[in-house]
Amino acid sequence: MGLDYTDGCVNFRDVGGYLNLLIGEEKFQEGKLFRGGSIDYIKEHSEIQNAQTIINLRKGPDDNLFDMHCYHFSMSNKIEKYHTEQKEVRLWLNQIMRLFEEDLQYPVLVHCLSGKDRTGIVIAAILYILGVEKELIIEEYLLSIGEIKKEWIQFALEGFEDVDSYFSRINLELVRKNLKRELLH
Repeated sequence: MGLDYTDGCVNFRDVGGYLNLLIGEEKFQEGKLFRGGSIDYIKEHSEIQNAQTIINLRKGPDDNLFDMHCYHFSMSNKIEKYHTEQKEVRLWLNQIMRLFEEDLQYPVLVHCLSGKDRTGIVIAAILYILGVEKELIIEEYLLSIGEIKKEWIQFALEGFEDVDSYFSRINLELVRKNLKRELLH
């Protein structure tokens, strides 16, 4: 059975909240970083926890129904996004991470169509940059519904394992500072 895209934002969740549940302690701030699928059928801003910044990873733009900061980083469906060693994927991820050098308005929602593949890779990159353990990143990814595989996210993580080299044109110190201020207790 496929995902029902008309029933809110599929795979929507609070990344910090679920990480805290997975580790059994409150290390991450809740209500700051969300992930999910299409927001086409969202009627109330509260359905996406009043996100102030939207990072859309889908091919097409979002309708800006709410007063939010919106960023669009599309990637062709022909590119295998889990192959983070590919030039196109690397450039795409670097463009997105550059955004976190800025002082974004939180909460932030990262979304694509299903909230699992493109979104999963971006959330994995954010968490990896923060120094979150690989196994915890993998567990968070596996919370998604739809076709997912542990091997896929493991493969993606291997692609940017040398995070300083992979994101060499990004001020990772600033990215970490901004993310830690917002996401960690």
